[in-house]
Amino acid sequence: MGIPLSRLLKGDAPLPKGGDLAISGLTADSREVKPGFLFAGLPGTKANGATFIDKAFAAGAVAAIAQSGSYTGSNPVIAVDNPRRLLALVASRFYDRQPETIVAVTGTNGKTSVSVFVRQIWATMGFRAASLGTIGVVGPEGAKYLAHTTPDPIQLAALAAELRDDGVKHLAIEASSHGLEQNRLDGLVIAAGAFTNLTRDHLDYHGTFENYFAAKLRLFDTLLPQGAGAVINMDSPQGEEVLAHVKRAGLVPFRVGNKGVELRLVDLKSSGLTQLLTVEYGGQTYQLDLPLAGDFQVSNALVAAGLVIAAGGEAHLALHALESLKGAKGRLELVGIKPTGGNIFVDYAHTPDALETALSALRPSTQKRLIVVFGCGGDRDKGKRPLMAAACARLADHVIVTDDNPRSEDPATIRREALAGAPGAQEIGDRAKAIRTGVEMLQEGDVLLVAGKGHEEGQTVGNKVLPFIDHDAVAAALRGEDYHG
Repeated sequence: MGIPLSRLLKGDAPLPKGGDLAISGLTADSREVKPGFLFAGLPGTKANGATFIDKAFAAGAVAAIAQSGSYTGSNPVIAVDNPRRLLALVASRFYDRQPETIVAVTGTNGKTSVSVFVRQIWATMGFRAASLGTIGVVGPEGAKYLAHTTPDPIQLAALAAELRDDGVKHLAIEASSHGLEQNRLDGLVIAAGAFTNLTRDHLDYHGTFENYFAAKLRLFDTLLPQGAGAVINMDSPQGEEVLAHVKRAGLVPFRVGNKGVELRLVDLKSSGLTQLLTVEYGGQTYQLDLPLAGDFQVSNALVAAGLVIAAGGEAHLALHALESLKGAKGRLELVGIKPTGGNIFVDYAHTPDALETALSALRPSTQKRLIVVFGCGGDRDKGKRPLMAAACARLADHVIVTDDNPRSEDPATIRREALAGAPGAQEIGDRAKAIRTGVEMLQEGDVLLVAGKGHEEGQTVGNKVLPFIDHDAVAAALRGEDYHG
């Protein structure tokens, strides 16, 4: 038994030779093929999946999807110009159900916080809601870790169906630049989208900043249906350009921030780790206590409220729900206080702008020294390493450069390239020792930021992922103990 291939293709591609075959499963990994499966031989950066088509058929596949011209064998193959998009559409039809209201957020920084805040707002409004992204799938029944911010289209369609079966009708998803460019979200019916900001990141993959921006804009240019709401952080330097794309695509702008129109931040007063917001929406003024530190969290909260409203939520409920928000795991998260004084925060910041944002957010609550421990990832954009260090040197009083996820690169080389941007910084390669050093330095009135890994529970060294959690390393340091992962 299976689903007719014609029902999965729905006219987006012709049936292959062999006719209307019954499909019992989908995969893009030839090692996972089972009898009756449709195999997707997708082009990749290291290999072309079309070279595994014959192997997939030997394992029981009955049909395959491939890029036009990539397969010359005799097996029944559906050849199209964009096999990734076709796979996303086929996967959504195979699983055939997803939450009724899905919103997506894109941008360099803030995606995780916005998606988590949207889920929390919906939950406060009484909906069974979930968020999906960097920290995994978080729903009413708990959390599940994912390997990628935006999963592959088959896994994404399966997760959407699983959430729907669990009674989740509202889903907020992070739309990464990789996921957007690779068509992973093309099978979702998205009710509203949002843009947070854009700074340098992932140039190792996209090549240029312009290509990176174009990948983000695909959410608005292609995926959102005409008439859908598009939330824009107008305080971002790219706000006006995103607005132009939104209007050309026939979307309904929802502009937020100091420069917002639909939802405008009128006044902001900070008090330690909380902030008093005055905002205007629909001719009414709201005064709200936001229990989060940092201007960037104000921006994230307003984008989240905008998404909920743009997707049909009641404005007064969405706005008042901001007063009960909790920060996402590893996002400027207070993880410890030294008995003799000094707060310790963990943040996922791994770009120059994100480090600048996190340090700037902590400065107002720092009475004495602001200390930062950070590292740079291997096999990623090397150009941002000295820029990250320079941001730390400019905004912190003491900088410790350590290892992040070196991957296949030499850790010492990565540290040396970072140190070029902060010549006076302290270098401690062992991340646990670096964190303990930072904690031991803390005195009353000091603040320590441990940046780069956030929620992650492993450190990638070579081809191995070693257990490592910044939160646990901080806890061990507070006990005066060595941390070994």
